[in-house]
Amino acid sequence: MNRAESSFSRRRRSARRQEVKSVNLALQGGGAHGAFAWGVLDRLLEEDAIAFDGISATSAGAVNAVVCAYGLIKGGRGGARQALREFWQQISRTALLSPIQPSFLDRLTGNRSLETSPIFLLFHMLTQVVSPYELNPFNYNPLLDVLERVVDFELLRRNPKVKLFLSATNVRSGKIRVFENHEMSAEVVLASTCLPFIFQAVKIDEEYYWDGGYMGNPALFPLIYHCEAADIVVIQINPISRPTVPTTAAEILNRINEISFNSSLMREVRAVEFLNGLVNEGRVLTPDIRQVRLHAVEADEVMQRLGAASKLNADWDFLIDLYTIGRKKADAWLRDHFSKVGVKSSIDIRDKYL
Repeated sequence: MNRAESSFSRRRRSARRQEVKSVNLALQGGGAHGAFAWGVLDRLLEEDAIAFDGISATSAGAVNAVVCAYGLIKGGRGGARQALREFWQQISRTALLSPIQPSFLDRLTGNRSLETSPIFLLFHMLTQVVSPYELNPFNYNPLLDVLERVVDFELLRRNPKVKLFLSATNVRSGKIRVFENHEMSAEVVLASTCLPFIFQAVKIDEEYYWDGGYMGNPALFPLIYHCEAADIVVIQINPISRPTVPTTAAEILNRINEISFNSSLMREVRAVEFLNGLVNEGRVLTPDIRQVRLHAVEADEVMQRLGAASKLNADWDFLIDLYTIGRKKADAWLRDHFSKVGVKSSIDIRDKYL
């Protein structure tokens, strides 16, 4: 633990009466960039002053949420930290032989960049013209094996320690489907992470699902309707804004994806701000409706420098870099904003989202 972390922890422990504050977590998707959220979770789990009421998550966020929740059942906070590290280690090991990973490319061509790799560019081109039903007819998804090794889903369903809400997009209706604790399975996680250009739609209960990021990245409404905590901490992976206008084809596509995958979150935040305004004006008479306080842990200055291809980069050094950044950002949030939990939002909602 570094000095800043030790200082924060010492201040918490030295308080005469330590108040445990409950928060809800909203975890965005973003492929390998989810290692940033792993780092954030790892740091938050070190603090006994924080309790998790609910976690709403999508795609890579859904994976982090499920592994974290299972780890809490198995071994408390330490068990959750251990389970998350084990999962990301397994992901990196599984990807070692993938022809689009930097480690493989480096051995083959001496080029560790996914963005300029001929193999990756060919793979990307194929996914644009050949469907996964043709390119991947046996529907192999390495994530399934890792999930089944790391998580006991029966135990997760039977002994929930935190409320889970995982989002997926119904392919036929275009509506969001939010899966809860009693529905948790490896298939549900695969549905939430299903990239339609790479994997076949995931069938659950006679319906077919794609990545939840299209309709909720992540969904906030389950945390508002079904959780007691009124504070939501958004672990933001996809940059809301960028300082420059994209000019290359890859940059334009990446920016389109960022805008698309942030749009549902921004719509929900607008609704939250509208509701907060009604509460502040005394125009809401039911006691069940309360003000929602929003917080965010993000690293836009880092994520803005990463290309879309890096979301497929499971190289361990890259994952650890993002994890380390996540820990540092979480520590800064604890130091600067934890005192605002239960009191007020620690972000300017209008400036950031509206």
